[in-house]
Amino acid sequence: MSDSTIIFSILFFPLLFASQPCQRILASAVVEGQWQLLQKSLGISAMHMQLLRNDRVVMFDRTDFGLSKLPLPNGKCRYDPTDTSLKVDCTAHSLEYDVLTNNFRALMVQTDVWCSSGAVMPDGNLVQTGGYNDGELKVRVFSPCGTCDWLETPNGLAVKRWYASNHILPDGRQIVVGGRGQFNYEFVPKTITANTFNLPFLSETNDRGAENNLYPFVFLNVDGNLFIFANNRAILLDYMKNKVVKTYPTISGDDPRSYPSTGSAVLLPLKNLKSPDIQAEVLVCGGAPKGSFFQAKRKKVFIGALNTCARIKITDPNPRWVMETMPLARVMGDMILLPNGNVLIINGAGAGTAGWELGRNPVLNPVLYKPDKEIRTRFETQNPTTIPRLYHSTAALLRDGRVLVGGSNPHNFYNFTNVLFPTELSLEAFSPTYLDAKFNSVRPTIVAPKSTCGIKYGQKLTVQVVIAGKVAQNQVSVTMVAPPFNTHSFSMNQRLLELGNDKVTALEKSMYNIDVTIPHSDNIMPAGFYLLFVVHQGIPSKGNWVKLL
Repeated sequence: MSDSTIIFSILFFPLLFASQPCQRILASAVVEGQWQLLQKSLGISAMHMQLLRNDRVVMFDRTDFGLSKLPLPNGKCRYDPTDTSLKVDCTAHSLEYDVLTNNFRALMVQTDVWCSSGAVMPDGNLVQTGGYNDGELKVRVFSPCGTCDWLETPNGLAVKRWYASNHILPDGRQIVVGGRGQFNYEFVPKTITANTFNLPFLSETNDRGAENNLYPFVFLNVDGNLFIFANNRAILLDYMKNKVVKTYPTISGDDPRSYPSTGSAVLLPLKNLKSPDIQAEVLVCGGAPKGSFFQAKRKKVFIGALNTCARIKITDPNPRWVMETMPLARVMGDMILLPNGNVLIINGAGAGTAGWELGRNPVLNPVLYKPDKEIRTRFETQNPTTIPRLYHSTAALLRDGRVLVGGSNPHNFYNFTNVLFPTELSLEAFSPTYLDAKFNSVRPTIVAPKSTCGIKYGQKLTVQVVIAGKVAQNQVSVTMVAPPFNTHSFSMNQRLLELGNDKVTALEKSMYNIDVTIPHSDNIMPAGFYLLFVVHQGIPSKGNWVKLL
């Protein structure tokens, strides 16, 4: 397979737009960022995506699309009498992409992973749950060994899960929340006692027919409880006692933000980690106005997406949503935490909703959100891609600071002709401005700790870096990122910790020691693999893999 790489020049974008009348021509001011085509065709459309600790990314689609464009190796075939499309299928619906070599290999997933969920466990294995049809009760494990393939557990779940959300807990388990027709949650691995716990909040936020409460946004709060957002509302759940300990106000405007009126959400970077009063904030952006799903599905009327974000301090005694306006309205966008604490909003449509053929006006420009700036100055529009990424598109932060972007298939099968937006098999990378060569003089290079280093709670850690230019010691920070599981515009288990610095010591030959303290609490940082970055004047190093024990 080809390793050829094409870097698109911004100079040619107007011509490209003019030749694609279905795409929306954006009038917003263009700022920075570069796009790179990595693979013209992976052979599958990347509906789900997870970066693993060996710098490989697992991607997968659904198994009942019919034939993919990627054959299984060595004459392998999937035999599935319950498949709604093909009983015998010798093509792959999952692959492992090697970031460092830009190559990929086919994987064998046996049951249907369509609209499933997952997270990386503390041991580094991807544990993935649910799906459709014969996949609804399955738990699947993928180990990052370089040659491994999927292993499946027949009845790993207590109930069927389709469109659920997962999160790693402080005790190392995963919680699986919701799903179509499931107003409850459970744990993986299963507990000895009853494993399903009712959550009336999910039925209360279920819009009849449109639902708008699927793939709920779930975040671990710093007090150990779970912030759960569905539709336009949120609660704080003590999952140990199955008790709602706080109910948050409804977002202004009363419009839904979760699937299929799909917005996105992030837990903003956690800071001041030595403070006894750590604050946590959630940002929810985009979505579709109330009624958009019915208008698009029944009347083929595609209402403009929401152009607002709502931000709330979930740790406040009396929290309230603060509304902000994005430069571009967006539904089905992805929100990715960057190593320097900024948020990249990428992919999606300017009208319609999630669902087959229900999105219009692709939003080609990513937007950068800078949470530490003053309100009304936080958004920056970035350079556009040429490839629409609508329903079933994905994105993931890589160790080198790029954002991997793939997927987009708004059709019930692979469809490449006579449609507004063909099934997309390509893979791109977006390079934020911080990767520009003009910042090389201030960019840190981590010397130690080496990748796969083990660190412990409360440990004093020295990070050694080389910085070629003049160092601003009050602008050096260490950050740690938990790589998330991304699908349907939500990155599950996404988390960024700003450790700051206790002390910066100049050594010799442009080398510096940065002393930091690892947080003491697994409520703040669950154990597992993280990417450790050093950020200097807003410019991050490449990340190193570390394991929090």
